[in-house]
Amino acid sequence: MQAYVYKSRRKADTFVFLATRDDFMRLPEPVRAQLGELAFVLEVALTPDRRLAQSDPDVVRANLSAKGFHVQFPPDTPAPARDDG
Repeated sequence: MQAYVYKSRRKADTFVFLATRDDFMRLPEPVRAQLGELAFVLEVALTPDRRLAQSDPDVVRANLSAKGFHVQFPPDTPAPARDDG
């Protein structure tokens, strides 16, 4: 399965995978509005042995098949350490 990956220019470290290149109409309007302009990053073959840095490839493939898109949000950032001293 081919996937087309786009980076949000508004939300840091947020990426959109599309099943069809430039098929932004698959994204619900609230999601499109939140992410703003999307810049093409790469085309990737999501084969069963493919690994992704921050997403489970099985989940990405399932979302692409069912919805035509998958949104990868940035990993949770740890809370700053408290200084109780």
